[in-house]
Amino acid sequence: MARERIIHQSAAEPASPEADLDREGVRGSAAMPEQDFLSDSSRFDDDLRPQYLKDVVGQRKVVERIQIMLDATRRREEPFGHLLLDGPPGLGKTTLATVIPRELGTEIQITSGPSLSAPKDLLPFLTNASYGSVLFIDEIHRMPPAVEEFIYPAMEDYRVDITLGDGLNARTLNMSLQKFCVIGATTRSGMLTAPLRDRFVNREHLDFYEPADLTEIIVRNARKLNTSISEDAADLIAIRSRGTPRKANNLLHWIRDYAVVKSTSGKITLSLANDAIAMQEIDHLGLEEQDRRYLNTLYEVFAGGPAGLNAIAHTMDVPPDTLEDEVEPFLLRSGLIKRTPRGRMLTRKTYEHLSLEPPAA
Repeated sequence: MARERIIHQSAAEPASPEADLDREGVRGSAAMPEQDFLSDSSRFDDDLRPQYLKDVVGQRKVVERIQIMLDATRRREEPFGHLLLDGPPGLGKTTLATVIPRELGTEIQITSGPSLSAPKDLLPFLTNASYGSVLFIDEIHRMPPAVEEFIYPAMEDYRVDITLGDGLNARTLNMSLQKFCVIGATTRSGMLTAPLRDRFVNREHLDFYEPADLTEIIVRNARKLNTSISEDAADLIAIRSRGTPRKANNLLHWIRDYAVVKSTSGKITLSLANDAIAMQEIDHLGLEEQDRRYLNTLYEVFAGGPAGLNAIAHTMDVPPDTLEDEVEPFLLRSGLIKRTPRGRMLTRKTYEHLSLEPPAA
């Protein structure tokens, strides 16, 4: 059976005696940030997360292409090609990134762009990479330029150049690395520089899920949680989940808790699911409080638009990234807002849904 080992250690062992000179060329210790690794499977929410590619529901074309990549990797007996996964949050990028090494029976190291503030933070991951192993970098678009440039030769030529010493005494150590695979995940592929993007030989975009796929996920996960659920209740949760498995799982967890308290049987019925969702103030379109705040701000402060993202975010006291990554994709897909060269605007559908009077022309 294929196995996966998630590396967990607080400091990297040096790859060579010369490399153990306090990593002078990368300005600091080689200590590996412990929070960047998954110490146990619970950190991955393994009770619900698919473990193998055959268990992944939805994203059929993406899954089919990754299966071909896996089969080719096994036949060639070479490392998996560098892979970039992009798409909105909660669609399964981390799931696919962890399924791939498990399918190949290899190791995985996990970190994120924001935690790699300097090359010294990346170096231990590179020197610890074994042949064919996977380095998963979440939010890879948030790596600083210096770290991005440091990883280029590692991805392309499996080497890194380390500067030892300073000034006239400085010398460069060229360190060879084991051949490994980088899997990057991003919600903003447009923020990646062309040189970094081009180093990923494989690129896959994950899109929002169809309700039928979400229903299948909900029924399957309810079974894993030993929770009885009716088909119409699963359909309702799917519709309110905004096309996102993470939202569906979060709702399922909440409704299961609600059922334990409010129902003697603990079964999730349509009526019970409706009541539980209403308590979370999620309406029939799937709009949540943050979505309604956004729409009402655009209506009340900016007269329906147009308004720029930063202006809306400042008014709401919410980071622009949060709105752009977590709120706007669903509103755009639902036809509740539109982007114009001058900014965001409400649509007729929003006025009708929220019973608002369109501003005078």
